[in-house]
Amino acid sequence: MFKSIVSIRERFSPQLRKVAVNTSWLFADRILRMGVGLFVGVWVARYLGTQQFGLLNYATAFVALLTPFATLGLDNIVIREIVRDSSYKDEILGTTFFLKLLGGIVLVVLSIFSISLLRSGDRLTSWVVSVLSVGVIFQAFDTIDLQFQAQVQSKYTVIAKNLAFIVITLVKLTLIQINASLIAFAWVVLLESGLGAIGLAINYRMQGYSFWAWRWSLTRAIALLKESWALMLSGLTIMIYMRIDQIMLGQMIDDRAVGLYSAATRISEVWYFIPTAIASSMFPTIIEAKGISESLYYQRIKQLLRLMVFLSTAIAIPMTFLSKTFVVGLFGQEYIAASSILAIHIWASLFVFMGVATSPWFITEGLTKLSLQRTLIGAIANVLLNFLLIPTYSGNGAAIATVISYAFAAFIANLFSRKARKIFFIQFQALFLIDWSK
Repeated sequence: MFKSIVSIRERFSPQLRKVAVNTSWLFADRILRMGVGLFVGVWVARYLGTQQFGLLNYATAFVALLTPFATLGLDNIVIREIVRDSSYKDEILGTTFFLKLLGGIVLVVLSIFSISLLRSGDRLTSWVVSVLSVGVIFQAFDTIDLQFQAQVQSKYTVIAKNLAFIVITLVKLTLIQINASLIAFAWVVLLESGLGAIGLAINYRMQGYSFWAWRWSLTRAIALLKESWALMLSGLTIMIYMRIDQIMLGQMIDDRAVGLYSAATRISEVWYFIPTAIASSMFPTIIEAKGISESLYYQRIKQLLRLMVFLSTAIAIPMTFLSKTFVVGLFGQEYIAASSILAIHIWASLFVFMGVATSPWFITEGLTKLSLQRTLIGAIANVLLNFLLIPTYSGNGAAIATVISYAFAAFIANLFSRKARKIFFIQFQALFLIDWSK
């Protein structure tokens, strides 16, 4: 038996084995966060109740909406540049770090100013948003993770961030036991960001790298931003159609509606780690395949898409019929109205998985502006549909708007672009189990 396993393992190239190991680390990370995080998140939801849980999620969505101004759309471009030419690694990393640090400061200012306009006089919401926004500044240290991703060595990031996650989990359980206030849970999110940044820095040094080697380059910064601005705006539009539903529910209905919707999406979105983990590990090999042959390049993209469609439908079908069982079993009877939201929202995963699978193609082909256009279509569709559906259907309307807008952004919009039509037909084949190459 052991010899058979070894024999199978040796059939794969060293690069594919490296990808498999890297993916297993990412899966271990997400499974831990999915299991423990969902358990603790449910406990927090039960403790806070629908109203305060909704307010916390409203604030989280509000800050997340502005996060692209901190990340600047740099991540995949930086990984690509390091893979292409690692001799400029320190210049790329140093420039990226300072750009993200500045972006984080800008985000804090934008968050505080914006929430004061939307909810003037609501001091609690303003405080929660302010505290959560400060935590984004620490994401500048995620620059370290970009090097680990480029080297297909995500285990170092997993170790650092999960140590912080475990500590924060214990702190959250303690807060529940001592009947802490809502603002305390916001400070805990900030603390986790800080601990994660410290862990990444320690791991980076332990691997023999030095921050003192990092250097700022204005020329490099301009080159990176020139290419990444479209991805930043794309990230903003992605956040709009991923988080605007919670903000609009909070503004048009109330925080309780946000609490119910957040409970449903907490179950639905917990699966989103799957495409991210797989695609981030496959990204370097897809770039390399492009340099080998066009046939191998598209073969890998097609295989990735088929896998994503299979996994997403395998999740969505049973969750549709068992939504009430999951919601009541996890969150309690107070959240039962979230079950119908979950039964609808879970189908957004199909298009989320497909969208993540095609992102390496858009990056590799240099079609970042096109990526912006398609996500903009999805964002506009989501906002308009929310305006139409939320007043009548509340959380169910927001879920319907999400599924339709995701379909537009990740799939249908590609049909209307001459440059993206090729990837649309590959998606179409994967979705309907067709193979036109035969």
